[in-house]
Amino acid sequence: MQTPVDRATWRAAPVPIRVAAVILAVEALGLTGLGLFEIVSTVTGHPDSVARALLGALLALLAALALLFGARGLVRLHASARSPMVVLQLLAIPVSYSLAFQAGRVEYGGPILVAALAVLYLLFTPPAREALYRDPPR
Repeated sequence: MQTPVDRATWRAAPVPIRVAAVILAVEALGLTGLGLFEIVSTVTGHPDSVARALLGALLALLAALALLFGARGLVRLHASARSPMVVLQLLAIPVSYSLAFQAGRVEYGGPILVAALAVLYLLFTPPAREALYRDPPR
């Protein structure tokens, strides 16, 4: 059985990229849990709109998948994996702010905000930038 990332690949990636990949995997785990919770609560409860609830669950599961593929791409030092992960983390900032400060759910928004800012910082550290550097076209 082939693992998504072997040990040699994991060790070859700089520490900031490995830490960012772990944070992305934790975010993906949270989104997977949210998606599964939405599905279970839709089946067992009485949502206003079954289609909307299932669409929300599907979007959470797809976002989790995107985060996992991005984490894998970063560890494999694919430069093309950084931009989508940066965009997803930038999108997470207003969501986390809304949860934490406008909805008063700091216990949900706070960790999302910290994780997004940490990933952004880690992906722009000198070792990460050097490892993911793309040669300009000639």
